[in-house]
Amino acid sequence: MKFTLSWLKEHLDTTATLDQIAEALTDLGLEVEEVRDPAAKLKAFTLARVLHAEQHPDADRLRVCRVLTDEGEKQIVCGAPNAREGITVVLAKPGDYVPGIDTTLGVGRIRGVESHGMMASERELELSDEHNGIIELPSGEVGQRFVDWLAANAPDKVDPMIHIKITPNRPDALGVHGIARDLAARGLGVLKPATGTAVPGRFASPVAVTIDPAIAGKAPYFAGRVIRGVRNGPSPDWLQQRLRAIGLRPINALVDITNLFTYDMNRPLHVFDLEKISGDLNVRPAAAGEEILALDGKTYALPRGTMVIADDNGPESIAGIMGGERSGCSEETTGVFLESAYWDPVAIAATGRALKINSDARYRFERGVDPAFTRPGLERATQMILDLCGGEPSDVVEAGAVPDTARAYRLDTDRTASLVGLDIPADVQRATLAALGFRMEGDMAHVPSWRPDVLGEADLVEEIARIASLTKLQGQPLPRPRPGVPKPVLTPLQVREKAARRQAAALGYNECVTYSFIDRALADLFGGGADAVRVENPISSEMTHLRPDLLPGLLSAAARNQARGFADLALFELGPVFAGGEPGEQATQLSGLMIGNTAPRDPFGSRRKVDLYDAKADAEAVLAILGAPAKVQVNRKLDPWWHPGRAGNIALGPNVLATFGELHPRILRALDVKGPAVAFTVRIANVPFPKTRTATRPALVLPELQAVERDFAFVVDPQVEALTLVNAAAGADKGLIDSVTVFDQFTGLEGGRKSIAITARLQPRDKTLTDADIEAVSQKIIDKVRKATGGTLRA
Repeated sequence: MKFTLSWLKEHLDTTATLDQIAEALTDLGLEVEEVRDPAAKLKAFTLARVLHAEQHPDADRLRVCRVLTDEGEKQIVCGAPNAREGITVVLAKPGDYVPGIDTTLGVGRIRGVESHGMMASERELELSDEHNGIIELPSGEVGQRFVDWLAANAPDKVDPMIHIKITPNRPDALGVHGIARDLAARGLGVLKPATGTAVPGRFASPVAVTIDPAIAGKAPYFAGRVIRGVRNGPSPDWLQQRLRAIGLRPINALVDITNLFTYDMNRPLHVFDLEKISGDLNVRPAAAGEEILALDGKTYALPRGTMVIADDNGPESIAGIMGGERSGCSEETTGVFLESAYWDPVAIAATGRALKINSDARYRFERGVDPAFTRPGLERATQMILDLCGGEPSDVVEAGAVPDTARAYRLDTDRTASLVGLDIPADVQRATLAALGFRMEGDMAHVPSWRPDVLGEADLVEEIARIASLTKLQGQPLPRPRPGVPKPVLTPLQVREKAARRQAAALGYNECVTYSFIDRALADLFGGGADAVRVENPISSEMTHLRPDLLPGLLSAAARNQARGFADLALFELGPVFAGGEPGEQATQLSGLMIGNTAPRDPFGSRRKVDLYDAKADAEAVLAILGAPAKVQVNRKLDPWWHPGRAGNIALGPNVLATFGELHPRILRALDVKGPAVAFTVRIANVPFPKTRTATRPALVLPELQAVERDFAFVVDPQVEALTLVNAAAGADKGLIDSVTVFDQFTGLEGGRKSIAITARLQPRDKTLTDADIEAVSQKIIDKVRKATGGTLRA
């Protein structure tokens, strides 16, 4: 929405400065996008008088002038043909910036003659395109500021233009009068009343109007009248200047008047050339196959049911959006039918989107114009047409009725403080609403017809706070519900999620945030795809089901990155997965995915392919940060998307804490991921919480006695797993054996058997171990392993 300062002052009696108005508009919610002040770039220029002008001694087209300025006489070389003695000119001194030539002046020497400044043309000051000569002023005193002379003699040339951004809920601010009302309510002036009286008709209208019952709900009210004997031509200078200032091109007086009312009072109008109308006008739905050549020069095929204004020849206007070229007004027009109507905002928006037409009328009607101003707007526009174009008006013809928008809400003056935190006296609140056009009857505020956005008591409070200014709010600390240190806000599970996320990032993974929805085929690969997790109204065919696991999203992200040349990836995600549609069938997991190599190429051979032990180490690191027990079991009761021989579960009995290993080649092929690919998934909620919860850490316990390590190499059958052997050795003496680790494996022995070498760390608690104690424990280990695996000590 654009308007000029002088235009605003026609509706607002104010002495506020441009800066004060711009600041107030933004504070009122009418955000100022741009202020273009022509006077700002002209403040440095003053008036001067040419005392003498003579031919330049070395140039035919230059003249050397003696110019009287506020700093005394100056010599200026000028090439303008009208530079002569006695004229009043606009002076640019050395040091002044001239916008039209983008130059800061200095003392110059032109063909050997010194020049102290310049006398400016209109183009050099960006006042117009005129540059055949310097500006000659009919009046003015030497030293007077040029902007002051313009303000008194040509105010349109220094009239500031203000561009504000209107939110969809403020259609009343799409007219200058509505903007002035807000400023007056703020206290920046007094709103001038919108005067206007009914213009009596002098004859019956030869054109009648009707509304088809099929669209009566979309076109509640239509009014118009004939004005004959008009003289259409260029509109007055003041009207043309006003339209040009906001970026509109003047067309002719009749069209310019309708454009003026659109911006001045938020009342779109339309004029039909009376001679081009055949019969009466009927607001009806368009028939199949109808089309119209609109005023923008384009022909539109009208969808069946489009609301149009038609005569006997067919559609003459797309109702509320754009008129037709066939009945448009030109300078030869001598009679018009002036239309003022109210259209349903939803119907206008739907038609505008369907036809892809953006017009000032559509912009306003789809946001909501004042229905009660439909007839008064017609009367005021009639009077302006009579004043500017002459003519004789007919009686007003109408169809339908103005919609009843009457509604009232109770104003609770105490609620303002509780809703917005401003302490505003009750009488000030009532006065504010009255200034905005609300009619107060006791505590009931009757909403004006031009405010379709006010739909409840809270909206009344919003209006009061908006006018009072929310900048007056003072920050207040929230009261504590109880004294002392506040209780933690995060739940224990949220604390775990935060710790797990930080640990994964510290391990070198990049976090991904993928959709919780995947397609059915992908869900089936990971044990999902049931109807219980199907989305009723998916946003796309690729997001039909809730994800059963985090790995589908990570693998899809990896495939996209590989397609763009990124081969080595480490990605993780923390989020919910869904086993069903009920609240208890949702869990939080953290999954990590590694593809490619562990390191970039270097001279030291650090680069190698990722393997399942990388995934296991990272899973154990995440479990450690979550407080999982150090002693766990590893089993192979795996889901089908894991490699059956190169993956495992980290568990406490039947409770699976995490899964790690390689992904099944079938899964990688289905998602077009180039391996090797290893991953891990940590089930955060499955990690048991500590039995005792305290904010302090337990005391550090260090053994006082030195540990002893003993190595064993067992020959076992090829199907025996190292984990079985380790667990057997660790169970030989749980009080004394601190840990058992594998340090070597050798295959290819006789009969296909293999050798597994372990280290058992013995940690004494109360006394130093003797050789006999160590031998006894060693024998227990040998016996336990033999019993569990059938293995024997390697010779």
